[in-house]
Amino acid sequence: MTNPSTTVDRYNRDIDDPTAWWKSAIVYQVYIRSFADGNGDGIGDLVGLRSRLPYLASLGIDAVWINPWYPSPMIDAGYDVSNFRGIEPTYGSLDDAEAFITEAHDLDIKVLIDIVPNHVSSQHPWFEAALAGEIGARDRFHFRPGRGANGEEPPNDWSSYFGGPAWTRLDDGSWYLHLFAPAQPDLNWEQADVRREYEDILRFWFDRGVDGFRIDMANGLVKHPDLPDAGPIPLGLEFLDPHPAWDRDGVHDIYRGWRAVADCYGSDRVFVAEAWVPNNDRLALYLRPDELHTAFQFDFLRAPWRADNMRTVIDSALEQARSIGAPATWVLSNHDVPRTVTRYARSQPDHFVEVEWERQRWSKEVPDIDLGRRRGRAAALLQFALPGTAYIYQGEELGLEEIESIPDEARRDPTWIQSGFTDVGRDGCRIPIPWSGDDVPYGFSLPASAADAWLPQPAHWGSSTARSQDTDPASMLSLYRHALAIRSEIFANDEPVIWIDSPADTLAFSRGRAQCWINFGEVSIEPPTDMKVVLSSNPNTPSELLAANEAVWLLSE
Repeated sequence: MTNPSTTVDRYNRDIDDPTAWWKSAIVYQVYIRSFADGNGDGIGDLVGLRSRLPYLASLGIDAVWINPWYPSPMIDAGYDVSNFRGIEPTYGSLDDAEAFITEAHDLDIKVLIDIVPNHVSSQHPWFEAALAGEIGARDRFHFRPGRGANGEEPPNDWSSYFGGPAWTRLDDGSWYLHLFAPAQPDLNWEQADVRREYEDILRFWFDRGVDGFRIDMANGLVKHPDLPDAGPIPLGLEFLDPHPAWDRDGVHDIYRGWRAVADCYGSDRVFVAEAWVPNNDRLALYLRPDELHTAFQFDFLRAPWRADNMRTVIDSALEQARSIGAPATWVLSNHDVPRTVTRYARSQPDHFVEVEWERQRWSKEVPDIDLGRRRGRAAALLQFALPGTAYIYQGEELGLEEIESIPDEARRDPTWIQSGFTDVGRDGCRIPIPWSGDDVPYGFSLPASAADAWLPQPAHWGSSTARSQDTDPASMLSLYRHALAIRSEIFANDEPVIWIDSPADTLAFSRGRAQCWINFGEVSIEPPTDMKVVLSSNPNTPSELLAANEAVWLLSE
């Protein structure tokens, strides 16, 4: 029974409860368009997502993060939002969303949704008003005259993340800023009504029971007031070198306002930042006590499969977390980067694996997918053994690889077009999930559906479906389920990482009574023999050996 002196929300949850579920949660990322199609049109939707809630519960997750489900022209798969208070009709209705939130909560699964504050759709009413000449409407965006004798050149040298210039010229000669696609005009966060609007959007969804938000491009929003030239930016370092459009100090006042909104709903409502910043010192600024709760640790995702590089990344992340009292947030994959199995399926460099660099080598080096899966299994045990929050991108638990050979005419990512058809973009990690059966659509859509999946599925995924892995104790799915079932018992979240001396090309650490050993090398090693093996990334490995590209959890007797 709820204490009568406390405050409860519409779901009868105590909003004064100081629980910190988000400090050790397992969060599953749902790219809704590719998760499950409930009406047979070849596109994932809320009906399909609701039907798969039992699967998510059986996996052992604590929360889901859903990519944008708002109305959108879908130029960038939903990150071009035209209305933040509705649901994309292709996905369902607001009633469907509220039913999903309720059903997820009934299964003790919390719900995080995306919010996209850097830009809106060119079909958003605000931008349409700006184009129509409504007084003051252009102040919400970045409109500028061009350079050159007749204003024919862009106002500065900024490039779009998707390729090409970050400016588009209108018929009246003015230019507007879009750091992504032309259909995604950047907002001007110096305007008070922009700030008020987004705080009201947060309240709209908090009132409907949403537990938090993942903030898209949290390092964006605020620009240098003069919009100066950025100069040349090396490939892959668009967000990591200083830039007048990214990681400006003025963004922190915005997030203090957001935190005040969230705190009105209790300490269990949270934010997680997608913040691409140069280093962990800059990342820590987003996680001060009056700002955001957590931020993705992208260095972990970018690290090659090499012991020294991974050790450096983990040490840096843990030190940053300790310095500000926020949990580390570990992520191996998401909808914007090549899948883990594929990144690990080729030779591993002695530097960060940047997205563009990775995609450029696909045509030069043949992947060893079996090797990538062995490394992916071991990486999962490493990720789940570390203190803090861990994110799983849909399909990682199935060991899915990046699909590199999508026909050009089937590609949907705007990167493909804006790069002049030189960068294949992110479609390969967004292929619809295989659920069952031996042929496409592998249970993604209704059996009688006449519509093809919105991105083509490969012909060889019959052995990778959730159903085919469900009862196989050696499958990737079984490994994930086992790891998540015992994680909190084996590794108490308040136990620190203590490194253990181990052979070259390996890592080993303890947390309380448990240890995690990872072999990044090519030679088998012998971990401690006086401890019990509770989980191995390879169930067929003899307990006395840790083979190449494998990991093991040990527990003292």
